[in-house]
Amino acid sequence: MKNSRLPYIYLTVVIIGLTYLFRLLQIQVLDDKYALIAERISLRKQVIYPQRGLIFDRNQKLLVYNDPVYDLMVSVPISLQNIDTLAFCELLEIDKNTFDKLLAKSKKQSYQGKSLFKKNISNTTYAHIQERMYEFQGFFFEIRQDRNYKYNSSAHLLGYLGEVGESDLMTQRDSFYSQGDFIGKKGVEKIYEKELRGAKGEYFFYVDRSGVNKGVYKNGALNVEPVDGKNLHLTIDVDLQQYGEKLLDNKMGSIVAIEPQTGEILSLISSPFYNPANFNIQNRGKYYKRAIDDPTKPIFNRAVSAPYPPGSTFKPLMALVGLEDNAIESHTHFNCSGQYKLGTQIIKCHYHPSNTSLKESIASSCNTYYCNIFKKMMQSQKYSSTEEAYVSWTSYLNSFGLGNELGIDISGEFKGWVKDADYYNKMHGKNSWNYASIISLSFGQGELGLTPIQIANVAATIANKGYFYTPHVVKQIEGLDQIPKKYLTKHVTHVSPEHFLPVIEGMKEVTISGTASHLAFDHIEIAGKTGTVQNPHGKNHSVYMSFAPVNDPKIAIAVIVEESGYGASWAAPIAHLMIEKYLKIDSENHTTKPKLEEKMINANLIPEKYRIMMDESLYGK
Repeated sequence: MKNSRLPYIYLTVVIIGLTYLFRLLQIQVLDDKYALIAERISLRKQVIYPQRGLIFDRNQKLLVYNDPVYDLMVSVPISLQNIDTLAFCELLEIDKNTFDKLLAKSKKQSYQGKSLFKKNISNTTYAHIQERMYEFQGFFFEIRQDRNYKYNSSAHLLGYLGEVGESDLMTQRDSFYSQGDFIGKKGVEKIYEKELRGAKGEYFFYVDRSGVNKGVYKNGALNVEPVDGKNLHLTIDVDLQQYGEKLLDNKMGSIVAIEPQTGEILSLISSPFYNPANFNIQNRGKYYKRAIDDPTKPIFNRAVSAPYPPGSTFKPLMALVGLEDNAIESHTHFNCSGQYKLGTQIIKCHYHPSNTSLKESIASSCNTYYCNIFKKMMQSQKYSSTEEAYVSWTSYLNSFGLGNELGIDISGEFKGWVKDADYYNKMHGKNSWNYASIISLSFGQGELGLTPIQIANVAATIANKGYFYTPHVVKQIEGLDQIPKKYLTKHVTHVSPEHFLPVIEGMKEVTISGTASHLAFDHIEIAGKTGTVQNPHGKNHSVYMSFAPVNDPKIAIAVIVEESGYGASWAAPIAHLMIEKYLKIDSENHTTKPKLEEKMINANLIPEKYRIMMDESLYGK
């Protein structure tokens, strides 16, 4: 019985033995992965960083390119023998005490057989050390890509890079980043980080116990080549951008210009601005705190982040809402005695003929006309209460992209202020407020705040007679068929197209006989609206929105100049000069209004309280 089982026992032993032999053969001969694990103690993986994508303007002019950043690494375990420390310190321009501190710090932190010794080595220092690298065995360089700029321009729009921190590692959903890598922190660098960054490569090298490179592992069989990032083509015109910065220099405010038919941003400026090169990886440590301490807030992107009461630039929109809601018709007139009385409250108005039409109300900026529109809408019998009427009013504003983020591709966008009804319920009590409580909204004051890009988008929407495309700065991403779909989607307002015609006629009249008539251009028909915004902290803000040419709009623009007075004094001239520049009406002489241009460029409107504390070195002047 026992003898009959022996063949099965022998067979089982043979099968087990053959299985082990095959597995051993697989591990030792057939599978490189296990060989790599066995030899890992004598290998070093070096990350090869890709070229970050370049950035161009709409006319293919290069804006942003790459500069190498050299990080001096040391192999781990650290065993530095026969190194002339003093010579090494002299090349690095450090003393022996600093060398010892850097080395001690390096020994405490390592990653995949290496540790950072000193980051951001200058090009000159790198060249000197590289020539003598054979003398300093155990040290090697890793090369990353910092940014540099062809123009001292567009800093707020472009943004900048920064080192990856713990918060970045937590928020990123892929494993691309390691501590110390570079990542887009602001502007389009942040929004288009994944497109711009590319893909890292990896090279494997033999190293001895001292960390000295002994050659490429397996002739590079396991190496992975880096993949460069995608180039980005923007919608901005850098010539227009620089011209706007010239006009807005020594002023606090912003300019946003949009192509109405596409939503492409032609220019986006926040002033004071700073030299973008001051905020690259190698320079930011020198300038960042100084920028933070500057009272004019040069880092703050006013164009997309600052909410301002729109003032009288809100009146064309108020007229459109009144027309759609049947509070007025295109031929409606209201009498204005120079003021609007509301109990003991008096709202003053500009001088103009007392019997005011819709067109005249826009041209002369009549407050009374818009108080009457608001009153009629809030008291309309089709609404059961002021709250219901107010909710309807805000829904019109929302359809123009107000009260919410537009979804632009520049970081830091603020949604502005269009308060909901609950805000007033809490302020005044449920059913305890009416049109009189919120009358200042009718002429763009009170609890209403729009960002410059929202005001420019309203101008573009009026130019289009009722629709807009989300404003954006990406025109093309190389290697992709189209830009993100949301920038190609048309948004239609709640106002019918026919209602835009009388409002546009009123905006045309602003530059013919109205508040900006002294700024008209002979060969450009411009529709605009001036605004003078009350500012509790100083002089009024100068505001203006417009578009041109009226019959075939190519550019819509909003300009805000803080603490400078009337809209027609500063914002409107800057806007008109920008329009003329973009449309190239007089290319030979640059502008048909050289004296006006000179006045705008030379004016310093920054309040004295800020001016004495400004740091001129931030701006690269």
